Amino acid sequence: MHRRGEPAGREPRDPIGVILAGGAGTRMGGSKAVVNLNGRPLISYPLEAMWRALGSTHIVAKIDTPLPSVAGVTVWIEPDQPRHPLLGVVHALQLADGRPVMVCPVDLPFVSSGLIRRIADAQDAGAAAVIATSEGRTQPLLGRYQPGALGALSDALRNPEVPVREAVAALDPLHHEVDDPDELFNINSPDDLLQAAAMAGGRRARRRSRPARPPASH
Repeated sequence: MHRRGEPAGREPRDPIGVILAGGAGTRMGGSKAVVNLNGRPLISYPLEAMWRALGSTHIVAKIDTPLPSVAGVTVWIEPDQPRHPLLGVVHALQLADGRPVMVCPVDLPFVSSGLIRRIADAQDAGAAAVIATSEGRTQPLLGRYQPGALGALSDALRNPEVPVREAVAALDPLHHEVDDPDELFNINSPDDLLQAAAMAGGRRARRRSRPARPPASH
């Protein structure tokens, strides 16, 4: 893993995968990226999902954000200020060389590559963003942002008191409904971490109990 502030050259139009890891993690007592969940750093879960969905990914973080060593992943260093969840999205758009960005927060351990791929591929009808929604609640940090969203989001950062959902709602984004609300479960506190560990065990048990698919007939 190497840190840099320059955009990586990629094919145009395809979204660039980005994990947002620049938050202070105040309620967790430090960087969420390195928090241990079932023997793995928390960031490894969305990072793997993004990699499987898009074939590569970047991380946006502060210069002093503790991160695990991950081979082949470029880290884009965002400014220290302002402290706002949208800063990572804005910074990624600035470095994306005119391509869309598919962003995911560091604290979604159950997000799947399938969900990321569906949002990345969603028809946007010219909308500036496509964001995840479940049971009437949006998760604006899991979404695909077009280059045209950069100006409005940059303006929103000038008033750090503006909530993320309010700033993103001003873009009039398309909402992608998420069938499994667990995919949007985010970890903000030690209690959330304990709940995620229990949820992970339950999800594994459910997968094991599913009947095997019968072989295809010829």
